[in-house]
Amino acid sequence: MGDLAGMVLCAGLGTRLRPLTARVPKPAVPVCGVPLVRWSLALLAGAGVRRAVVNVHHLPDEMAAAAGAAARDLALPLHVSREPVIAGTGGALREAREALRGADAVIVVNGDVLFDLDLAAALAAHRASGALATMVLLPMPAGATYAAVEVDAGGAVRRIAGAFGPGGDGLSPWHFSGVHVLSPALLDRIPAAPFEADVNRHVYPPLMASGAIRAHVASGYWNDLGTPARYLAANLDVLSGAVPLGRFRGADPFAGAAPCAPGVIAAPGAVIRPGARLRGPVLLGAGAEIEAGAEVGPLVVVGAGARVLRGAHVARAAIWAGTRIAPGERVEDAVAAGTDRVPARGRSPKADGDS
Repeated sequence: MGDLAGMVLCAGLGTRLRPLTARVPKPAVPVCGVPLVRWSLALLAGAGVRRAVVNVHHLPDEMAAAAGAAARDLALPLHVSREPVIAGTGGALREAREALRGADAVIVVNGDVLFDLDLAAALAAHRASGALATMVLLPMPAGATYAAVEVDAGGAVRRIAGAFGPGGDGLSPWHFSGVHVLSPALLDRIPAAPFEADVNRHVYPPLMASGAIRAHVASGYWNDLGTPARYLAANLDVLSGAVPLGRFRGADPFAGAAPCAPGVIAAPGAVIRPGARLRGPVLLGAGAEIEAGAEVGPLVVVGAGARVLRGAHVARAAIWAGTRIAPGERVEDAVAAGTDRVPARGRSPKADGDS
């Protein structure tokens, strides 16, 4: 497959996920106990990527550590591109150009997205088209307000967000997934100014008229984890089996865990005290403890070393590692991280038997 490189964009501030992102950068938030960046790097590695880059800005040392640990476990050489001033998507590629040099293609993934994407198909389509860049698109979600990427009948991108590009007649609107496949020559088209450059506004529009920016329409589970509700939904979608895990080898949150009760999967060292009541699906991380009289489930992820104490009730929730749920406390449709309790009402899957 040649020298295929990947880049995970990890510099964003994650403001909509505060206060969770005051604790860790958004691409390091745990999804069923596995940092999101590990899911992204596993997807890239499974598609044949031989080396990767992450850019960091917000909580840069924490982000670099999370990405580095994941890359080591995946045996994927990693370069960390530090951005003291945030550079935007295009600027991130420009700042990392030396680390990406020599690759025959670069796959770029937004670090805040969980996407079950057939990357091999996207890469094949890109190479067959001869494009400078291929944007991986999805059907526009019903009721969504995402800015559209508009494509002509021949598959060329002609306009982004209603304003950037030459436009034209008979265009079809699509939703951008956050994944680009780039030819190396595209890196040389990124301008030095503005420093904070966006590929969709500053790089692609001048190239659209020639047909150099192409579209590849894909399908599969997609979640941008942009809000507490969507973040919780990603955890519960993985827990309930709505996210296929085959493309994420090396990021499986159930690896090493085992069923210990109907619908309950526990990692080594997890303890369920007699008198605790659990209703699956529930995932218990290593060393988690559920005390007698506690009620947990349905649809709960309990992180490593977390404790749910006597009389507490937890349902449709993600409990971060090391968090203590106090005696008698109720946590429902929420994320619990340390002392933070973040409501996360919105779309979430239903457990069997729920109304």
